[in-house]
This record gives sequence, structure tokens and C-alpha cells, in this order.
Amino acid sequence: MKTWSDVAEIQPLASKIITNSIRKGRVSHAYLIQGARGTGKEAIALLITKGLFCENKTDVEPCHECNACKRIASGNHPDVHWIEPDGRSIKIEQIRDLQKEFSYSGLESTRKVYVISGADTLTVNAANRILKFLEEPSKTTTAMMLTDNSQSIIPTVRSRCQIIDLQPLNPLLFQKQLVESGMSETNATLMSALTNNSDEAFDLSEDEWFAQARKLMVQLVDTFSSKPDDVYLFIHQHWIPHFKERTQQEQGFDLLLLAFKDILYFHIGNEESMVIFTPNDERLERAARYFSQEKLLGILNALLQAKRNLKQNVHPTLVMEQLTLQIQR
Repeated sequence: MKTWSDVAEIQPLASKIITNSIRKGRVSHAYLIQGARGTGKEAIALLITKGLFCENKTDVEPCHECNACKRIASGNHPDVHWIEPDGRSIKIEQIRDLQKEFSYSGLESTRKVYVISGADTLTVNAANRILKFLEEPSKTTTAMMLTDNSQSIIPTVRSRCQIIDLQPLNPLLFQKQLVESGMSETNATLMSALTNNSDEAFDLSEDEWFAQARKLMVQLVDTFSSKPDDVYLFIHQHWIPHFKERTQQEQGFDLLLLAFKDILYFHIGNEESMVIFTPNDERLERAARYFSQEKLLGILNALLQAKRNLKQNVHPTLVMEQLTLQIQR
């Protein structure tokens, strides 16, 4: 999404709210932009930022060609600061460094912008530190916090931001776009359930690590129902060594969510919604015999809690062990 017209096609309400503010010269001092991966958080933050600095803007649309736009796009504008998690979280040291930068005058203008990506990973100390920025807003400073889940952000921070909720994209439409771009229907079905980003979808479909992750996920689900005594050995010998990084661990939980949803769909006769398994897969039938509908609902809740624990920096091995115990109960 390179223009507000592009955003309007996918996120019409968010586009309308923000562009109306831009036209009236009432850009908020702080935005909390919430939406799943691929819904356009980064693109929207980039458009707002370019619009604030662009030298040749047409109505609300930045030109993308002026010096300011190009430097913002490349991450080299001295008055734009983009903060991302350092490891698993955004730490107080990062916010201190940001505050130090903001204590200086703008190098090329009086305006400054900071974007905090993955704002839900702010440590408590870092969140309280950023609160000082928000409590004393400057007319020339704009903050944007991007998150998958605004409920993970402390209420005092949320209350000082204008919240922009991004709507989930239509997976069927996205799936069709992937097929039209050359992806197989099988892969398109899975990718549309995992991401709303076309580039990420194609990267995953061609990634050997992801192909192995998909196999391990199916093997783990099958081990639960066919060889339950071997599950802990499997996760320590195969699962944990493969899913090393936080993003990989999150993808692993996403794959497990899809697999257990498939088993539930099989139970209730909703096979057309399945993503991982085919209806005649004997592993699916075995799992459906092993897990009741009630148990599957509990497993899906346990997986969602595991994802939350991972975001809260609980050790991933412990998260996986606790999840395994809950599935086996």
C-alpha cells in the first residue's frame, strides 16, 4: 500500500479517519494502530510520516519522490525514529535513547516523529517511560505505536492515543489473489490463513525452514494421538531445536492452531474450512477419535494463552512444555 487510495481499498474506515484529520490539519499527537500482521500497520505509519514531511504533497498524498520521502522510506531521516523490539521486548534503554534524541532540536525541521513497532512488547518500565512523552504532548511531535493487540498495552498509554482499529482482510479474496499470482491452491489456502501480506506469503511458501516446520507440526499433532508417551521427547528433540526465534515460535503456534481447528471442523462436518488436513487423511481421523470437541475447544484456548505468554517473555521452552501438558490432560 503506497497511497491512501490503496489503504482505502483495504482499510476504508482507517483511511477515512486519518485522511480527514490530515486535511483539517488535526493529525493526532499519538496513534495506536492495532491490527493483525499484514493489515497495513507499517504502511499506514509510513504514509502518515511521509505526509508530515513531504515537500510536494498533493492533497493528502505524499509524492514519494522528494528528498524527505525518499529518506523516510530508506530509514535515514534524522527526525524520524523507528523503534523495534530488541530481542523479545522494547527495553527502557531504547526509550531513554529516544528521549535523548528528542531533547535536541529537529535537524531539518521543527517536527519529529517516532514509531514504535511491536508496542505490545514494551516492558513495564519502558511503557511507563513512554507515558511521559504522551502526558506532555508537543504540537510538533507525532507518536505512532503499532501492535497486534492493544489490550497488551497498559491502559494509561492506550488512553492517551487515538486508537485506529484495522479490520482483518478477507482470506478468500487474498487466497484468490495468491492463486492469480502463481501460487498453488493448496499453498494459497494455508498462506491466506497465516498472513495477509503477499510478499510474506510467497516467502513462506518457498522457505525450506517453513516447509520443515509444517511437517513437524503435522508430526506433533499425530504424535499426540498415536504415541502420546513420546510427545515430550518429540518436542525436545525436534520442535524446540527447529523453532528458535520468537517469530518462528509464533508461527509454530499459528500452525498448531490451524491444525487443531481442522480437527474440530472435521468433528462438526465443516470440512470445507480445513486448511492443514484433507478430509480423507488418516491422521486427521485418528486425531478426531482421540480428541473430543470439548477437549479441542480447551486446546484452542490453551494455544491462544501460549501465544500471549510468549509475547510476555515467558521462556519459550516452558511455554511449550506447559502447552503440551495441557493438551495431554
